[in-house]
Amino acid sequence: MAVANTLFQPCLGVVLAGGKSSRMGQDKASLQREKQDMLSYSMSLLKAAGSSQVLVSGGEQGIDDLVANLGPLGGIQSIIKQFKPQALLILPVDLPLMTSVELARLKQVGELSHQACYFTDNYLPLYLPVNAFVEQFFQQLLTKPHSQASSRPDSPLQSKTSFSHEHVSADKAASKRNLTGPSVRSLLAQIPHKVVTPKNSKCLFNTNTPEQWQQAQHLLSLQRKSHV
Repeated sequence: MAVANTLFQPCLGVVLAGGKSSRMGQDKASLQREKQDMLSYSMSLLKAAGSSQVLVSGGEQGIDDLVANLGPLGGIQSIIKQFKPQALLILPVDLPLMTSVELARLKQVGELSHQACYFTDNYLPLYLPVNAFVEQFFQQLLTKPHSQASSRPDSPLQSKTSFSHEHVSADKAASKRNLTGPSVRSLLAQIPHKVVTPKNSKCLFNTNTPEQWQQAQHLLSLQRKSHV
């Protein structure tokens, strides 16, 4: 994709694919979801949800962070700096049950309110308008030592309610994210935002381990059977 064609997009889709995947034991972006790797699936979701273009942050083929050790915020800051979008629709690469319908709804609520928008108890995926609040946050972040930045998981709750053993809680899975650097939570604490309840909370089930990936495959199998 030509860089010139990606500048100043109204809503730029971003797949976060820069995690180390150490607990999974292999690159999560390359995991096969119904004969499609997770990177391709994530990109297709963002496009179907209404993103004008889609970029990948991190990974073998993605855009490198301009500033190291900032975790997901490093990818977000680098995309904003280089491509100057009006807004971002951000999706981690490890959500095999996410749907374009849920993402489109998140984007719509964010656009109508002109505020950042995320799902209940999960700071990612995220609709992020690039406004003065966001620019001020990153300016302040980059002018202080990284050691002063808080490093927290990108989920606000510690105690979670789970589904049955066949339907593991999306919130519980999200609480296991192990992201380094300052958190997305620290960004949202300083900008106007709205919280959306997903119509199907299982869409937020993230996969950090082989066991979680197998659980996701089981849930996908149940979904296919229910549609037959």
